[in-house]
Amino acid sequence: MYVCSKKGTGIRLLKTAGIVARFDKRKALKLVEDTAEYLTKKGLKVYIEETLRGKLKKNWDFLPLESMKTDFIITIGGDGTILRTCVAIPKPEPPILAVNMGVRGFLTEVSPEETFTAIDKCLKGEFMIEKCAKLSITVGNRRLPDALNEVLITVDEPVRLLYAKVFKDGEHVLDCQADGVMIATPTGSTGYSLSAGGPVLDPSVEAFILTPVCSLSVLRSIVFPANSKITVKVHRPKRVLAVIDGAYREFMETPNTRITVTRSENETRFIRFRENFYNRLRGRLLFHGAGGKV
Repeated sequence: MYVCSKKGTGIRLLKTAGIVARFDKRKALKLVEDTAEYLTKKGLKVYIEETLRGKLKKNWDFLPLESMKTDFIITIGGDGTILRTCVAIPKPEPPILAVNMGVRGFLTEVSPEETFTAIDKCLKGEFMIEKCAKLSITVGNRRLPDALNEVLITVDEPVRLLYAKVFKDGEHVLDCQADGVMIATPTGSTGYSLSAGGPVLDPSVEAFILTPVCSLSVLRSIVFPANSKITVKVHRPKRVLAVIDGAYREFMETPNTRITVTRSENETRFIRFRENFYNRLRGRLLFHGAGGKV
């Protein structure tokens, strides 16, 4: 879903900015400092992710992601940087302006060269907000972090199989013997879920995808309405693992562990300058081959 901002209100709305970046590229760290300088000159208060402390030349104000309650966040990296940001930042999530310095960067919006122009547009209110659904995941009575892309329920040893039953709103759907079971959002349909054989969902489709990973039987993905309550009841092995967006892991003891997945009340909001899902799909996924550009 895209929501237009009100032009001319950006300078009043955006007074604080957070910066999150990959720290394995010198160019990314250089852009962090340049961006922080630019935002400061524009009159914004800037906070930089705590893990970058000691990697930058100046002594900026640093915050852990869990405390980054800023008006918007700039991520400098790829999809992995975005996902780990969304797992940790406070809810409701501030809008994210994603600068692509990753391998594929499907979720990102601008190139490094466009960063300052994009910031100027944000301050003028010349942008749209894309709202992306998230998954709420509970194990028993305990809630795990929400997922923007997917939750993978798998074994903690690669040579073993997961034995599980899947239910929708209490109704038994299937028995699964596989390496794992993945539940993905429309946003996640272009990520790990796609690699596992799942379909691509248009962002306007309100649904989730359940995909068995390397199943013993010929099982295809199932698309469920977004208001569904999906329960995965794991029978064995004794220890399984839930991986959320590749950024959070939770080990669980079985048998009869129940993982419940529903639509979260939280959303991730991306700053966009154009409605460009299919441009991104064509340019960054469909014609780049199996491994993308390295």
